[in-house]
Amino acid sequence: MGNIILIGYMGCGKTTVGNCIADLVKTYTFADTDALIVARQGRSISEIFETDGEQEFRMMETALLEELLAEKSDKQILATGGGMPLREENKRLLRRLGTVFYMRVTPETVYHRVQNDTTRPLLQCDNPMERIREMIRTRGPVYEAAADAVLDVDSLTPRGAADKILEITDRIGANK
Repeated sequence: MGNIILIGYMGCGKTTVGNCIADLVKTYTFADTDALIVARQGRSISEIFETDGEQEFRMMETALLEELLAEKSDKQILATGGGMPLREENKRLLRRLGTVFYMRVTPETVYHRVQNDTTRPLLQCDNPMERIREMIRTRGPVYEAAADAVLDVDSLTPRGAADKILEITDRIGANK
């Protein structure tokens, strides 16, 4: 088993499921790319977006992926920011890092999970539900193109999603 990379729209459960996998497979470590960037920058994602803009943040994501590749770790679970796969370069880097799982979720599930979360800069707008729908509609094909496997997670518990990801990872590893 190599690295496990979790991609998907905000609120799909990447961090929760990633931590669950790390609890199940003790030889793996968990990292969240947004948390790594926040720690390095000493400021929140919202502050980075406000001060430097989204493009600068996306460049920080690319730089982080390049660093992780250079480390050559093969026992890591990585939860990515929702927009990370939007850059073509990031899609390639993610694939090189490990097996990429798209955790697909409906707009209704996302809204239910994040409606009171003010730390998500892309949802600070007049109609967050419509924004979620539109972003999932445009990002979904990008996520699918970046992924080795797609997992519908609306009706799964974090443990159920973790179990499915590990099962698929084992199957993919056996076929390589």
